[in-house]
Amino acid sequence: MIEIMDTTLRDGEQTSGVSFAVQEKVSIARLLLEDVCVDRIEVASARVSDGEFKAVQKIAKWAQEHGHLDKIEVLGFVDGKISLDWITSAGCKVVNLLCKGSLKHCKFQLNLTPEEHITKIKEVIAYAQEMGVTVNIYLEDWSNGMSDSEAYISQVMDQLQHQPIKRYMLPDTLGILNPDKTREFVQKMVDRYPQLHFDFHAHNDYDLAVANVYEAVKAGAKGVHVTLNGLGERAGNASLTSVLALIHDHLKLKTNVNENNVYYVSKVIESYSGIRISKNMPIIGDNVFTQVAGIHADGDKKKNLYHSRLMPERFDRLREYALGKTSGKANIMNNLKTLGIELDDESMAKVTTRIIELGDKKQIVTPDELPYIISDVLKNGMEDADIKMLNYSFSLADGLRPSATVKMSIKGEVYQQSAAGDGQYHAFSKALYKIYKKLNKPTPELLDYSVFIPPGGRTDAFVQTIITWKFDGKSFKTRGLDIDQTVAAVKATIKMLNMIESGNIPSIRFIEL
Repeated sequence: MIEIMDTTLRDGEQTSGVSFAVQEKVSIARLLLEDVCVDRIEVASARVSDGEFKAVQKIAKWAQEHGHLDKIEVLGFVDGKISLDWITSAGCKVVNLLCKGSLKHCKFQLNLTPEEHITKIKEVIAYAQEMGVTVNIYLEDWSNGMSDSEAYISQVMDQLQHQPIKRYMLPDTLGILNPDKTREFVQKMVDRYPQLHFDFHAHNDYDLAVANVYEAVKAGAKGVHVTLNGLGERAGNASLTSVLALIHDHLKLKTNVNENNVYYVSKVIESYSGIRISKNMPIIGDNVFTQVAGIHADGDKKKNLYHSRLMPERFDRLREYALGKTSGKANIMNNLKTLGIELDDESMAKVTTRIIELGDKKQIVTPDELPYIISDVLKNGMEDADIKMLNYSFSLADGLRPSATVKMSIKGEVYQQSAAGDGQYHAFSKALYKIYKKLNKPTPELLDYSVFIPPGGRTDAFVQTIITWKFDGKSFKTRGLDIDQTVAAVKATIKMLNMIESGNIPSIRFIEL
């Protein structure tokens, strides 16, 4: 069993621009301990501020009431009783004592000899014993210490190994390690002190934090430190979700963490922190369980050929099949099945062609947009178009009326007109009217203009514009689909004109807009 210590509320809050409100901190503590079920959480550094003290008090009060107080840890310093008094006054009972894990830090930051530093550490441990406080120790800058002054590490550890210390925590403070060095250094600690419990604390400066956790656990580390969404100083810490999947799937080891709740809690942290989760971040990114290529969707239908152990259901997520220019029939069919829609082969071919065409305009067509596309393609397609829009342009400027220029062909003849209007589509309609007036061609009355946007608030969502027209007492609708609302309206209008030209609609009289 590997222990998971989450330090989102301490190390994670050192992310540039992140500062959790008091109630958010209490909420995060509850979510981590009761929903995600991590073993321990590090919630603050002692002596930071009055606001931090009040937050720790509230967390400790909640933890005491719910039986979690021994899982709440606070970073403290080798400063006699000062940090311990702060921690116990806040109601906590566990200190993560920050000691120096490299000779350089001891010598140049503290201006102490190793012997002097060790003496001061022992004094704090003795005070903690008197106060009933459990002690874990951080060997700050341990990775550099192992590289530059391994003898110093051994000297400190030899003196502290018999002290009442529960966990010895090995931080790669500056994120300098690679997997090979991590394995080598952790293995040396475990071999020399096999009776002790070691935690490994990774930083992601070389994008190796999760890989280093993998090697640390293989080398004998019994606990690892993580943050939600990989929050942390500089490049961040090892992400809880990635570490979790690594331990469970690759190392075949167990943790107490509830996989089913990590995605939900990660999204809560995204909201609280204001730091967006990358769309391709493993486990929790928006796109990581979305198949785009049609061949993958086809393979999933045939014995789940493109599935892995990272099944989305483990994390309370669903597999999705994106629609775009690389989509095939299988992708579309999977989405149609989810929506409860059935199409014949001819209709499926039309819809597939349209999705590929639309996919050239943006990377992904969402499932929410699929019904709009089907309606656009099947309800009023234009297989035999006598009227084609060759070109058009819109002009919009502050203090000037919008204008439009239209160039179109009607049965092979090309016509062009410009007009100003009260809006872009109004100007477009007036330019069309000029062309039709010169040709003495009938034009319809616009009864209604409706715009529909799929849910989600995305700025690149396809807009469906549905226009209702009137002819000789009868009404009919045409629709257009595009990212731009006005372009969608133009498409709906061209469909209307072709319906009139083909004779499917009796002659209509247009009212100039």
